[in-house]
This record gives sequence, C-alpha cells and structure tokens, in this order.
Amino acid sequence: MTDTPTRRLRLFLARARRVPAWSVIAAGTLVGCLSGGAYGLLTSTTYTATSYVVAVPTARSTPESARGFAQAYGRVATQLAVLGDAQVRAGVPVRTLQDSVRTATSPDAPMVAVSATSSRPDLAVDMANAVSRALTQHAEEAESSTQVRLVQFSRAVKPSKPTSASTALTALVGASAGGLLGGLALLARPRRTGGDDAPVPVASVPGPATAADVRGRR
Repeated sequence: MTDTPTRRLRLFLARARRVPAWSVIAAGTLVGCLSGGAYGLLTSTTYTATSYVVAVPTARSTPESARGFAQAYGRVATQLAVLGDAQVRAGVPVRTLQDSVRTATSPDAPMVAVSATSSRPDLAVDMANAVSRALTQHAEEAESSTQVRLVQFSRAVKPSKPTSASTALTALVGASAGGLLGGLALLARPRRTGGDDAPVPVASVPGPATAADVRGRR
C-alpha cells in the first residue's frame, strides 16, 4: 500500500515522456491563438486623435526659454486646472479626460502634442482640441510673466483607423506566446532514460549460515 503513490508518479512520468513533442507545441499554439482572439473580440476598439500647440518666444524671451516652457506646459496640460476648463467644451467629466488624455514633448522643439483616446473617433477629436484650447488660454494668462505665447499649431482631425490591436493581431500574438510556452514545457518535461524501464532490484535477505561456514570462520 505504501508503494501506490510512487507507482502512480512513475506511471505519470512515463506517460509524459511518451507524449509527442509536436503535440505539446501544437496544443500551446492553439490555446494561445484562441485566448488572443477572444481578447481581441472582447476588447473595445479605440481611436486616438492628436492636436499640437507650440510655444513662441516674445521679444523679451529666447528660443531656449520657449523650449523650456513647452516642457512645463506639457506637464501642466493633464492637471486639474486645465482639464476643469476643458470638460465643458469636450462634453465629458474631468475623470474621463484624466484617463484618456496624454501629452508628449520634445527637447528639440517647443511643441506639445495632446492626444486623446476614446471608443468614438469624434469624441477623441473633441477631447484633444478642448484640452489644447484650455492649455493655450492658461498660457495667455501667464504670458506677461513667462514672455512665452502658446498657440495652436494643428487641430486634431478625425482618425480613420483604430489604434487598438486587431483581433487577427492579438490571435497571432497569443499563438506565438502559446507555442513558446509549449516549447518551454518540453524543456521541463522529464526525459527518457535507458534505465527507466528496468525493474527495480529487490533487496535480498541473507540466509542462515551453514555449519561448514561457521567452522571455517573459527
């Protein structure tokens, strides 16, 4: 009775060794493909619209100063003071703007990119333009102290293609990941050895010594 768990383990390992290598990789690829495809189907399609504003130095400022303030305005654009003014024009709550709007700046150009993401392309355009407009208004109020004007360089336009991954792409990524995991499972699988099928030797108990052996030892 005490050997039952050991025998079950040996049977399991023996069966695992007999599984063809290609079937493990194929199963992992299939499961990964189905999982990735399901993720693509269940995830909503998103669109991204981007507007651009540029910092322009006044007569009392320099281009280096404009680039510095562009970096600062890029961080300010997603703050509550700017988003609170943009929510009315965008027609969405501040929380939605906080989750959907991102900014990007460049150290080489005094420009701020304001991007908004939404499941509706027209709403993405409205949010990006509303935040850009609110940001330029805040810059106008501080122009006397910063000596830098912030003007709109390009308005956001309605995106023609979604920015989220397609179902085919997510299925392909899932299949690749599943095949990779299947290969790793093969590496971790117990390998077949020559002595696996050999019977386990049974310990022998020595018999009683004969009388001749006892005399010989004396």
